[in-house]
Amino acid sequence: MTTPQKQADFTVPAIIKKNMVLFALSQSFTGAGMQLAYGVGPLMVYQLSGSAGLSGLSVALIGLSRFLVAYHIGRITDRHGRKPGIYFGLMLALCGASVTGISLWANSLAVFIAGMLIFGMGMNASQQLRVAATDMFPPNMRARALGYLATGSLVGLALMPIMVTIADKNAKAFGIDPLAMPWFMVPVLILVGMTLVTQVKPDPKHIGMNLAHYYPGYEAPPKITNAKGEFSAWALLKRPRILIAIVSNSAGQANMSIVMVLTSLVLAHHGYTLTEISISHAFHSAGMFAFTIPIGKLADKFGRNAVMYPGVFVSVIGAGFVAFTPTYELVTLGTFLVGVGWAGANVASTALLADSTSTAERGRAIGLNDSFAGSMTVVAAVITGPLIEYMSLAATGMAAVVIGCVPFFLLGGVMLKNGGRVP
Repeated sequence: MTTPQKQADFTVPAIIKKNMVLFALSQSFTGAGMQLAYGVGPLMVYQLSGSAGLSGLSVALIGLSRFLVAYHIGRITDRHGRKPGIYFGLMLALCGASVTGISLWANSLAVFIAGMLIFGMGMNASQQLRVAATDMFPPNMRARALGYLATGSLVGLALMPIMVTIADKNAKAFGIDPLAMPWFMVPVLILVGMTLVTQVKPDPKHIGMNLAHYYPGYEAPPKITNAKGEFSAWALLKRPRILIAIVSNSAGQANMSIVMVLTSLVLAHHGYTLTEISISHAFHSAGMFAFTIPIGKLADKFGRNAVMYPGVFVSVIGAGFVAFTPTYELVTLGTFLVGVGWAGANVASTALLADSTSTAERGRAIGLNDSFAGSMTVVAAVITGPLIEYMSLAATGMAAVVIGCVPFFLLGGVMLKNGGRVP
């Protein structure tokens, strides 16, 4: 199969540039809600349950929802097009955000769980935006397309504190809990995002199946399928390169899920203020999204492995800084590196899967990748609390490091089997 770095660059047609701008803007509006799930969700759980031990519940629910929906929404978009799947996801997210806000009015943890699951399934279903982005570009430009799309999330990061500030100042006037009010603002942003998606034409799946029409001179690589000529998740997983990519993405996700909780606890343990902790988390978020464009360009130029493996390695180093260093600067550097490493692993592994599958099966392939990442988020959320409570912060950090090293253990085993050759 032709590799991205062996192909010439193409001129991107105006219609595809327009579609990418619309998708990135949509991501910026809809992504603000996901930041609420991570930033406000734990506080809502504590208020509803009175237990700090359940503070990781919102993160676990997001991971569970990702596991439940990602592959199935991929089947829908492979059959009916990317836009219907994205619409469906955003509608679910709109409903879920409202239910999540109502949970505080009802003072019900069960309603919160239902709302967060619905919201999470919707937001993760709308991540078919990433599939749509890869559809519209030839292989040697897909990673940077993912980078442009992810950069839209930076605007979402900026919107979240604005919403929280507005809610904090105006909630009492409306008789609404300050933690609930931002969730009632999210549907407005989602509606804006949906409106932007309606302007994307034609459906990215159509573009992906006719790339030569948009990029004159493009030649599609040979299609790789199983013996029956049908998509098979099991057949995909039996290909070492694909398996390692999925494991790398999942390990990076689990590592980051642990570190996001650990950073706050480590800094609080060393006596740093809430403001200092929030600044540290801002550096982590910047690491996740601020460098996705250059990361994508590197993956397109030098290949997926050249970015994916260093990305996982950087996240492991970052987890070590968070767990084993006592100073604010080094902990913040560590959480920043975890964000950068996650971005590298995520962009490169997603592009690798897009390269390895046809347009008609790409939604399921990337959905499979997301499902595994979601399951690892749940595992990370489940083990983090007991490790902190019964062992130590350092032991929890060591768990993040070990999980991050799993792709290298797998890579070593595959190389031994293949006579030292990297797949």
